[in-house]
Amino acid sequence: MRRYARITGTGSYLPPRRLTNHDLAAELAQRGIETSDEWIVERTGIRARHFAAPEAASSDLALEAARNALEAAGRQPQDIDLIIVATSTPDMVFPSTACILQNKLGANGCAAFDVQAVCSGFVYALTVADAMIQSGAASRALVVGAEVFSRILDFNDRTTCVLFGDGAGAVVLEASEEPGILASDLHADGKHVGILCVPGNVYGGQVLGDPLLKMDGQAVFKLAVGVLEKAARATLDKAGLADSDIDWLIPHQANIRIMQSTARKLGLSMDKVVVTVDQHGNTSAASIPLALDHGVRSGQVRPGQTVLLEGVGGGFTWGAVLLKM
Repeated sequence: MRRYARITGTGSYLPPRRLTNHDLAAELAQRGIETSDEWIVERTGIRARHFAAPEAASSDLALEAARNALEAAGRQPQDIDLIIVATSTPDMVFPSTACILQNKLGANGCAAFDVQAVCSGFVYALTVADAMIQSGAASRALVVGAEVFSRILDFNDRTTCVLFGDGAGAVVLEASEEPGILASDLHADGKHVGILCVPGNVYGGQVLGDPLLKMDGQAVFKLAVGVLEKAARATLDKAGLADSDIDWLIPHQANIRIMQSTARKLGLSMDKVVVTVDQHGNTSAASIPLALDHGVRSGQVRPGQTVLLEGVGGGFTWGAVLLKM
């Protein structure tokens, strides 16, 4: 009998500090940087985001999201035999944020590692966990996307600092006789490294290069719209399904215009798209699991429905996962 993997619980966490566009504009004005709620909303659809406290790390946000997902699945930390954390803002250079999360959860002993694919990270991590469960290498996986992007923003650059927020989302993925993850499609193209990156690293105890986020917004937008449609269609083809079989589209929450374009290309109304970018901003690898958990807990996403997850991020990476809830 073939072995499959299904999501049995979802969870998320947002730091308490919420900044509206008005709040952020006021803070930026003190730096001599001009922006406004109207300017941000028109270009991105973002109205607010959450920033973590200085002492909070990605693993702290991941811990709360993981606990919520475990509770929803009816599982304890010791039931988990695989932990994968997707993050671009790890607690340390090493060890992995997954190992730090494992210890905080009390799930010590199982395999634990990070995946770095930036905003596509959760899609990558979910695909890896699915493959490990199907192969028998794991039976119950905790897959988390967690970010504190506020740490790597250049608050003198109004084109990027208004876009991002902090948060975490998680799912419990378990072995099942019933198909859950139906298909996936992953890609990367390293020639686009320069259009979205943090071009810095640690060398001899000093930061070498620039440790703050850099983005060519127009180039990212143009590339994202094209590759997301291709990944979505490739994933549907692998599952033998059509656009009309999608109950919900849950894209990476980066920009409402990219999301609208993708939905239009797939023939979906925005009524079938879970949207959280307006309240969360772009939380990178956390955005898809955050939106998934929001959809589940709001009653939008229900058991038995077909959901398409898709993301695109620095690398340049992109991919999609089709699943049955």
